[in-house]
Amino acid sequence: MIFKPVEGIKAILFDLDGTLIDSAPDLGAAADLMRTRRGLPSLPIDRYRPHAGSGARGMLRVALESAPGDPDYEDLKAEFLTLYESCMLERTRPFAEAAELVEALTERGLRWGVVTNKAERFAQPITAAMAMFASAGAIVGGDTTPFSKPHPEPLLEAARRLALRPGQCMYMGDDERDIVAGRAAGMHTVAARYGYVGDVSTVSAWGAHAEVNHPLELLKLIALP
Repeated sequence: MIFKPVEGIKAILFDLDGTLIDSAPDLGAAADLMRTRRGLPSLPIDRYRPHAGSGARGMLRVALESAPGDPDYEDLKAEFLTLYESCMLERTRPFAEAAELVEALTERGLRWGVVTNKAERFAQPITAAMAMFASAGAIVGGDTTPFSKPHPEPLLEAARRLALRPGQCMYMGDDERDIVAGRAAGMHTVAARYGYVGDVSTVSAWGAHAEVNHPLELLKLIALP
């Protein structure tokens, strides 16, 4: 666990959903529409929110109790992704302090970027539609490289795009796979406890170097040159 600011950090990389943006309302709306189309009662967003970080897999598990390996899962996943694509910009918003955080980073002369398991098909339009992402130096999606998190390659690709060594980067995310990927890439890692974590008592077991309860806390972890 980091107890003092880390020196030598040149860039901050972030997970997207649950770390910088709250996409649960749009993900949940797409999944819930699949329920109501099938004559099932609508579910409240609070049922979907803790599973938003798992994307289609999490939404279909809540909405239709469907899981990978089920005979109709791939068809249901394709239906969900089509519905989500049609509404993914309706309710999704940055988390409180997220835009303020990236502005503060750029003012300090730090570079930043996004490494998400969200496919570029969704990640690129969403980030392009929000002003806060205009200063991002890298947007790496779940299909940008042949691998997705918890594999470290997407994080290493982001570091290459920023022309930095992995050890000069810090990675923050709200899921254990973010921390696993970050550590495997040789980066300092920060667990975001405010996202889609669910049971925050499990966060300490992820092995992150530090944890934050809200975005702006991250600034305390970075030593100024």
